[in-house]
Amino acid sequence: MERLDDAEDKRLMAELSAGRDHALDRIVHRWQRPLRTFILRSTGDEADADDLLQETFVRVYKHRLRYQPTHRFSTWVYTIALNLCRNHAEKRDRRPQVSLDAPIAGTEPDAFGAQGLLALHASDAPSPAAAALDEERAEAVREAVQALPDEMREAVLLFEFQELSYAEIAEIVGSTPKAVESRLYRARAHLRQILARWLAD
Repeated sequence: MERLDDAEDKRLMAELSAGRDHALDRIVHRWQRPLRTFILRSTGDEADADDLLQETFVRVYKHRLRYQPTHRFSTWVYTIALNLCRNHAEKRDRRPQVSLDAPIAGTEPDAFGAQGLLALHASDAPSPAAAALDEERAEAVREAVQALPDEMREAVLLFEFQELSYAEIAEIVGSTPKAVESRLYRARAHLRQILARWLAD
């Protein structure tokens, strides 16, 4: 996933804070795709993702004067989105469904070995049998990630799929980089065990 230029985000937030509301349109244009992807994976529901995405940008505007340019905009906006997802999950009183269907370029090489978690559902095989196998793999990944404890699942989504650093994730989830590293280690061990069949293919 391409990292957006933090300096540009800070410039736009400065404009927005100064009363130039058109800057919000540019922020939405830059961030709607990565944020919607993250929210959709967290909630597993298209309609919920659209609603929470809109609410995220509403809160960006509402709290524009609270933004501190000494912090990365990405960590601030992902914190907003994550809190909305958590609140939404509590209201539904059930674990969020995780969707990993959105196409993502690249893999994280050290996450699950050479193959990587993302590679489990990235095959371009043309045959119906191979397509069915790909869907079975994707479903296995969705179920395995969904079954993770909340703190592990959040760390996996932010690290594997949003490609944030330990420090950025720690700031978003309100923890420490060491704790994030530990959560990812435990999540990887669990996922390796659950997805052993697919990782061996």
